[in-house]
Amino acid sequence: MAETVSRYPATLSIDYPEELNRLTTLLRIFMVIPIAIVLALLAGNGNDEAGQQGLRLELGGGGLVVLPTVLLLLFRYKYPRWWFDWNLALTKFITRVLAYLALLRDEYPSTDEEQAVHIDIPYPDVRTELNRWLPLVKWLLAIPHYIVLVFLDIAVVIVVIIAWFAILFTRGYPRALFDFVVGVFRWQLRVAAYAFLLTTDRYPPFSLS
Repeated sequence: MAETVSRYPATLSIDYPEELNRLTTLLRIFMVIPIAIVLALLAGNGNDEAGQQGLRLELGGGGLVVLPTVLLLLFRYKYPRWWFDWNLALTKFITRVLAYLALLRDEYPSTDEEQAVHIDIPYPDVRTELNRWLPLVKWLLAIPHYIVLVFLDIAVVIVVIIAWFAILFTRGYPRALFDFVVGVFRWQLRVAAYAFLLTTDRYPPFSLS
């Protein structure tokens, strides 16, 4: 199973910090506000239902080119490269902001640089890798993942609160907690790639690894 997951065409890794800053951790909820406003302005333009569902997953919110991609795959059987590049760049930006909010890194999120958050989603060969009809139902097929992720998201909130206290006392993010949060973000990314970014037809595995 681990080998199969590692080959899924949407990967995420975040560099583990050996030491974190107590002061920025203490004030993180306030420090994230400026970049969160920027993100909201970028991601607040989407109005399709799939995008709204993706926002709940925190990796496929408004601002992604979702419904136009569905229509173009259906009628023209193509995925414009610049649409893919925009979706990928916005997904990376969202993930950097989430990683910062979840205390995983101290670096303030960049709007364009990769920093310590590494995402790889290959550009699909539409003719050989994608079914033109499947995007119509992918959001529906992913419902089991939404249900599981609701509970995992709740767990992430609790874990981040525990990590907040741990960092204030030890300046370190417990590795098991760090890996869990990154694992949930990884799961969300795979679901987003399948159901909203539409870059793969492979069904996402139910796995944090």
